[in-house]
Amino acid sequence: MANKFFYFAYGSNLLAKRIHINNPTAVRHDIGQLKNFRLDFGTYSKRWRGASATIVAEEGAHVWGAIWEIDNCDMANLDHQEGVADKIYSAQTVDIETPNGTRLKCRVYQQCNNPKENLKGDLLPQDRRPSAAYRNTILKGAVESNLPEEYIQFLKTFPHNGYIGEPDIGRFIPTMSD
Repeated sequence: MANKFFYFAYGSNLLAKRIHINNPTAVRHDIGQLKNFRLDFGTYSKRWRGASATIVAEEGAHVWGAIWEIDNCDMANLDHQEGVADKIYSAQTVDIETPNGTRLKCRVYQQCNNPKENLKGDLLPQDRRPSAAYRNTILKGAVESNLPEEYIQFLKTFPHNGYIGEPDIGRFIPTMSD
């Protein structure tokens, strides 16, 4: 592992087709759970035309995601994709627990300006809602990653912002019907 790192994806990078756009060395290693954090949506993404996902510290909550093993040569690509230099996201190292109880140190990205209020469903303000394409990418990635069905149903509770056009990520990302 000296030339590789583990990355915990909980948003669009759950989907192999998406992560491989900028990180061709990524290999799905497992799935896992980040404890004492919740999934939320915050900062507007011009690329996705809606709010993008983040993790927010919250005692007793958890976030499921995919654990990718990536060559160190792609770390700069991942940092660039996540907007680290622009202070959109910051990189952190966290403990992720796999379904068999193994704990792995993983790189994860958290928005620099996280939402304060934990609002769900229709209470989520329009400016904190993801676009349909982003939401669909997360859902397809969650299914592809074999995240628990209960968590996939939870992801479906986040409404999209009504924008149903294509994202500006350089390649087509499939809709739920594809």
